[in-house]
Amino acid sequence: MTRSQWQIGLLKTAVFVLSLTPLGYLLWLAATGDLSANPIKTITEETGIWTLRFIVVTLSITPLRKMFGWSKLARFRRMFGLFAFFYGFLHFTTYVYLDQFFAFDEMLKDIAKRPFITVGFTAFLLMIPLALTSPNRVVRWMGGKRWQRLHRIVYAVAICGVIHYLWLVKADTSRPLRYGAVIAALLLFRVWDYLRSKGVWRRLRPGQRPAVSQEFNSTQP
Repeated sequence: MTRSQWQIGLLKTAVFVLSLTPLGYLLWLAATGDLSANPIKTITEETGIWTLRFIVVTLSITPLRKMFGWSKLARFRRMFGLFAFFYGFLHFTTYVYLDQFFAFDEMLKDIAKRPFITVGFTAFLLMIPLALTSPNRVVRWMGGKRWQRLHRIVYAVAICGVIHYLWLVKADTSRPLRYGAVIAALLLFRVWDYLRSKGVWRRLRPGQRPAVSQEFNSTQP
């Protein structure tokens, strides 16, 4: 193992441990009896917000890599995506077990009648194929292009996650709106980068000369 590989492995271990810190903190609060007067609500909120945070971090990898040349960040994208699913699974399990105690008839009524639960459940379902197709052998089996197309579902997951959070809170919506603004910026960057890669901006600029014309008229201002 080279020194660079050893450093990357050490960094991945550190990131993995740090990503488990929110869960460790919740377990510590539960063990010490400091979860608040409504522990189920606290666990549900914390696991939900950390799901959204890891989605934001995952979506941030590509813009940071392209803007600043931080190519090594791509090594952590899958880990962050899996942690988003991990905390989403804890969020969903808290609702199923601690909140509803496997009362599936009541859960189905909730999904049908309460819009924020409908959107949240949709987001969780969309995360499942992303998690199942994360191993390298699955990527090789699917092929890179098909895998990339499938994993664009994360954009829908992010949007549903923000809507779920926004509809959940009834009074102060500033926090979900901030997450929504960040996710909107990350998605707009992808739109801009796609259009730029296709040369759309150059074609849309009014009065711009074609590239061939500029090449043979280099003396023009």
